Amino acid sequence: MRPLSAASVTLVALLTSFMLLAQAPTPALEAKPFRIGIVTFLSGGAAGPFGVPARNGAETLVEALNAGKVPAPYATKGLGGRPIEVVYVDEAGGTTKQVLEYRDLVQRQSVDAVIGYISSGDCLAIAPVAEELKKLTIFFDCGTPRIFEDASYKYVFRTAGHAAMDNVAAALYATEKLPKLKKIAGINQNYAWGQDSWADFEASMKVLKPDATITTSQMPKLLSGQYGAEISALLGAGADVIHSSFWGGDLDALILQGGPRGLFKKSVALLTAGETATHKLGSHIPDGTIIGARGPHGTYAPDNELNKWFRGAYEDRYSLSPNYPAYHMVQAILGLKSAYEKAGKDGASEQVAAALERLEFDTPSGKIRMAIGKGHQAIEPTVYGRARTVNGKLTFTDVKQYPAEKVNPPDGVKSADWIKSGFKASM
Repeated sequence: MRPLSAASVTLVALLTSFMLLAQAPTPALEAKPFRIGIVTFLSGGAAGPFGVPARNGAETLVEALNAGKVPAPYATKGLGGRPIEVVYVDEAGGTTKQVLEYRDLVQRQSVDAVIGYISSGDCLAIAPVAEELKKLTIFFDCGTPRIFEDASYKYVFRTAGHAAMDNVAAALYATEKLPKLKKIAGINQNYAWGQDSWADFEASMKVLKPDATITTSQMPKLLSGQYGAEISALLGAGADVIHSSFWGGDLDALILQGGPRGLFKKSVALLTAGETATHKLGSHIPDGTIIGARGPHGTYAPDNELNKWFRGAYEDRYSLSPNYPAYHMVQAILGLKSAYEKAGKDGASEQVAAALERLEFDTPSGKIRMAIGKGHQAIEPTVYGRARTVNGKLTFTDVKQYPAEKVNPPDGVKSADWIKSGFKASM
């Protein structure tokens, strides 16, 4: 037999290589990332106490989910095995800008879902656009009850409780802890969140303490920053309790401007969103101030495994404790993960939305139930306590938690009607 030529040897070698490659197992294709557009304040007065902690909560959770390092029942990687990819958008700039940014996220950046919005005004503007574009959208923080009480949506959800919960519980707490109160005042921002918060608190007090009088209700413009005239009016009103749903830089300004003028020595401040200010202002919070956290979040969060993990991971990463906007963000992402994996492999907005309706899922703040708003609005317990500085450290006393069913209206009943009925379980 004649020896093979060099060309023949090369051909044989190539054929052998091709045969071996054909027989080798094909590596699995990497799963396509699930893209989430996350909208939160990254600049302006609301960024420090609200927007940035929310983003930090998202970063902490998403990194751990992608690595499969979150405790049960969320130990599986990503969303159904798909890695999570996040596009962050700054919520600053007003409703017109946010609608344009939302359309860009959906139509140009092709996100699979949107999680966002701290401002109630932004939520009210975005909800109909989300429905128009048929894109799954989860509101993680905004509080106005109007979202699902004035309209119905297929693709829009909120995984945190709305403002009625905060203000009904505030009224219950005030009447219980301050039984001699006779005069009530308010200072709230003049837009949906502030208007709704004051209306619900005032109506609740009329039910619980009908002999109490309203001395003044101040409604300054959102993010005004200077409250000299309003503080003067509150000082002159001589109220036993001053209700405020201020948040962000407005809340910090109210505390820092009202304190030196003796406002909180004359009246007890009741701050429904006050927990966010405690991390920055600490001992500047007057003793006796009633502090809410819009649910069992932050210092009020339960001692469960998810909370132990989240608080530890967040503190290790940022050297700060997570506040309630961070907890709200985590609720939204875990709600999305739960619904996506319940929906199965398709993962389209329609299927995930159907799975999220009336869903119950675990979070660091306890179990969240999508129980009202036709299954699109969460209910959760809420907690109040009183601030007290001990040895330079802010602590909380007289802490009380109110069950979700006690501070939320029944499904299909508007908050205002439920409050006026005397908080009847059914109407």
